Amino acid sequence: MKSPAYIGRFAPSPTGPMHFGTLIAATGSYLRARASGGAWLLRIEDVDVTRAVPGIADHMLRTLAAFGFEWDGEVVYQSKRGDYYADALRRLEHDGLLFPCTCSRKQLADADAGVYPGTCRARKLPLREPHALRVRVPDLTIEFEDAVMGAQAQKLASECGDFVLRRRDGLYAYQLAVVVDDALQDVTEVVRGADLLDSTARQICLQRLLGYPTPAYLHLPVAVDRHGAKLGKSTGAAVIDVRRPAAEIIRTLDFLGQHPPPELADADLAEVWRWAGENWDSHKIPTRRTNRA
Repeated sequence: MKSPAYIGRFAPSPTGPMHFGTLIAATGSYLRARASGGAWLLRIEDVDVTRAVPGIADHMLRTLAAFGFEWDGEVVYQSKRGDYYADALRRLEHDGLLFPCTCSRKQLADADAGVYPGTCRARKLPLREPHALRVRVPDLTIEFEDAVMGAQAQKLASECGDFVLRRRDGLYAYQLAVVVDDALQDVTEVVRGADLLDSTARQICLQRLLGYPTPAYLHLPVAVDRHGAKLGKSTGAAVIDVRRPAAEIIRTLDFLGQHPPPELADADLAEVWRWAGENWDSHKIPTRRTNRA
């Protein structure tokens, strides 16, 4: 069977119940995929098992179903994909692109503007003492065009430095897991919140080092409160109301600049999704919004 030309995905972390910010990412990625006639995959990013809250992944699936989302294929769980990440690390090590890092948290906290200073770059593998694994970042500027945020550029060596792919505790880092999974799932475009925009250059760098194709990127505006703080689980963002799915989707469409008509307020969920699918326009998405709810 021929794969669809467009493959998108929604990849939440199960660290707490879905809130308005999560719904924005789900809705934006879902409608972008459907408007492109493509597939929409669902991936649970629970690679950091220390932060995953028991039962939340299942709660998210039930919430998405209650809101009318329909995903393609089976749900993928990062916590079950360690073999793929280990294989990617072996390839990077074979190419001499990894080094062990024994830096303490204090040493890293003292680094200038959070940029890794290259303290352990000369260390070699294997190493007996506990260590993280970092990738040797090439001295180049990563440039890409985001569908909403426009032209982006980041000089990794001076703005980021060598970054971690496997933590000292043995857990695989988000940057590695997301790159491997997007490649293995043939994702053609990554649609997610702009809070992850800064990670994109690192991921493109890693894609190149591993010989993976680079997908397109579309970063959605992040919902913030009146003080400019991102709405999230850590800031006590309200859980979305599953009793009012149509109203919540309309609020999300408005946030994403789609301008749902007033009469849609009386429509049922199926009608809301029908209108959204017929009228979705990614060009209307603003670069920044404040949550007005």
